[in-house]
Amino acid sequence: MDVLVSLCKRRGFIFQSSEIYGGTGAAWDYGPLGVELKNNIKRAWWRDNIHLRPDMVGLDASILMHPQVWKASGHLDHFTDPMVDCKACQHRFRADKVEEQSWIHYCPATKGNKFEVPAGEPCKHCNVRRSLCPDCGKGELTTPRQFNLMFKTFMGPVEEDAAVTYLRPETAQGIFVNFDNVLQSMRLKLPFGIAQIGKAFRNEITPGNFIFRTREFEQMEIEFFVNPLETIDGRPADEVWHERWIESRFAWYQRYGMRRENLRIREHEKDELAHYAKRTVDIEYQFPIGWSELEGVANRTDFDLKQHAQFSGKSLTYFDEERKQHVVPYVIEPSAGADRSLLAFLADAYREEEVRGERRVVLRFHPDLAPVKIAVLPLLKKRPEIVTTAHDLRATLARRWVTVYDDTAAIGRLYRRQDEVGTPYCVTVDVQTVGDSAKGEPGDRCVTIRERDSMEQIRVPIAELQGIFERLLGDGAWADVARSYPPARG
Repeated sequence: MDVLVSLCKRRGFIFQSSEIYGGTGAAWDYGPLGVELKNNIKRAWWRDNIHLRPDMVGLDASILMHPQVWKASGHLDHFTDPMVDCKACQHRFRADKVEEQSWIHYCPATKGNKFEVPAGEPCKHCNVRRSLCPDCGKGELTTPRQFNLMFKTFMGPVEEDAAVTYLRPETAQGIFVNFDNVLQSMRLKLPFGIAQIGKAFRNEITPGNFIFRTREFEQMEIEFFVNPLETIDGRPADEVWHERWIESRFAWYQRYGMRRENLRIREHEKDELAHYAKRTVDIEYQFPIGWSELEGVANRTDFDLKQHAQFSGKSLTYFDEERKQHVVPYVIEPSAGADRSLLAFLADAYREEEVRGERRVVLRFHPDLAPVKIAVLPLLKKRPEIVTTAHDLRATLARRWVTVYDDTAAIGRLYRRQDEVGTPYCVTVDVQTVGDSAKGEPGDRCVTIRERDSMEQIRVPIAELQGIFERLLGDGAWADVARSYPPARG
């Protein structure tokens, strides 16, 4: 994880929030490349799940909602974690997670020497187990108490109980309260889904592990509504659709380059199911911190719509024309984090290789996700005609793809920089491109394209450049394109 954090700061992916003031815990700012990568992930998710499906529509609900929303959803009463504090250092911990972290111990058997003992293990010298604060090793922990994870704020000019509202802890409830609005305005028929990408906020007791667990994050959520009276091949429709969504979401990450061996599906045991869930499956990724949840796919039954109907007094049903009756749909919810997805794609793309005796760091991003698609590089920055041609090419290509220009180092180092940020293709303008007027030598108006993963290079006419990138950044394979052009010298 330290390697990724260092890379992210050095290359402009992610910075510590408010760093010049010492930083804000578990808050991160996405830099120039990070915001492009995150937007590309969200754009691919939206295209594949909304634009390409006839049974999906989108929504963007408000972050601030009526306080009763959170009463109906159960968040006010149940969205809590058990919390303990150290009486000495005042550090705060989740009571149910204290035993999962290493602990500091001043061992009496070694005249009070300080040791860091692995999680859940006793001291190997005195065989005692942790009873004090795991951080300082000296303070007693308070009795566990429940801590609500929602951020509280006030609506309006007066800070009083009547004005209390909350920053939403999930985007799902914005979809549920708009169910009837979307149903009536779009004339939808079951089954159909409503998708949303948006910010959510949770006042986590113990956030950490870079952007894996933060207090402000972005969710990519779908609520897929299914008629509970219908069956598919003799099985309840909600169960069939649940399995279809699990398969679809598991395949989606692999479609964009994530390695199959780093993904797995974990079924929730009955004792860990949420109170509203009939079944929940996690898609897990092998992060640098170990196997952890990347996305959850839950069958939420009809809990949410019934709760909001009860608390609001508004009917949230669907009229089944075939059966001539109103039904409350069941809901299948694939819920992914944009930030966790970014971390997983980043970790999966990271490679260290040895090339000609030198270390090469490369991010093997899928072209659709890569923050920069093309880098235009002049071989000699002191030749005005080379620089002008390179700038003109960048301006032309930038109308269609994210394209950068760089002349701040020798060409080998420029290639390594682009490898390290995952740019799939570099275009190099050289003397042969523009010719040498002093010698009366005309240019061939060709440039070199270098492919990131293979480091192969081909020589192509400038006039064909846009058509070539239409193929390479579409569905075309490098090998198919490269065989049509001569390899570049060098």
